[in-house]
Amino acid sequence: MAFDFKKEYKGFYMPKNKPEIVTVPKVNYIAFRGKGNPNEEGGDYQQAAGVLYAVAYTLKMSYKSDYKIEGFFKYVVPPLEGFWWQDGVVGCDYSNKAKFNWISVIRLPDFITGKDFKWAVETASVMKEMDCSKAEFLKVEEGLCVQIMHYGPFDDEPATIEIMDKYLDDRGYSNDFSDSRLHHEIYMSDARKVAPEKWKTVIRHPICKKEG
Repeated sequence: MAFDFKKEYKGFYMPKNKPEIVTVPKVNYIAFRGKGNPNEEGGDYQQAAGVLYAVAYTLKMSYKSDYKIEGFFKYVVPPLEGFWWQDGVVGCDYSNKAKFNWISVIRLPDFITGKDFKWAVETASVMKEMDCSKAEFLKVEEGLCVQIMHYGPFDDEPATIEIMDKYLDDRGYSNDFSDSRLHHEIYMSDARKVAPEKWKTVIRHPICKKEG
């Protein structure tokens, strides 16, 4: 049976719809950086998703090719995720999506090395006839965070984030956003197939203990 990150690490992929504090270890990703409204038809965000999945499935199916990855085992490609920020804004202003900066990512198994990643990018570019050169091998260690499962459209996230913020304040914590610690979303629903009111999105924020 293929290894499924969502099932093996339920604590990070299937939190309850109430805030909880977690410590997230270092994770390797396929990443694609961009700017602008993610809903723009044919925009950079849609291009990013295509590249990420092309590389992800090239790695997943590598065992059927002549290229062999040391330590490989069969696995399910994890869900799409994203790190989001806006210059000069704490958190996210959902009313101004054109100002978004984002890093769209898909998790990689730990056995994938930089060499394997380079092979997959080059192979996917040829096999899929698309330029995958913007994909990068990214390591992120989020550390101490608060997370929650948000149900519904993305535009309704501010109400859920208010619940997270109150939870932190009541327990002596605060958000700890920086250039390297960002608003993080994990998309547990296929937005193309599921109605917006049924979307499930993990929201995760970096935190720290309040001083004093």
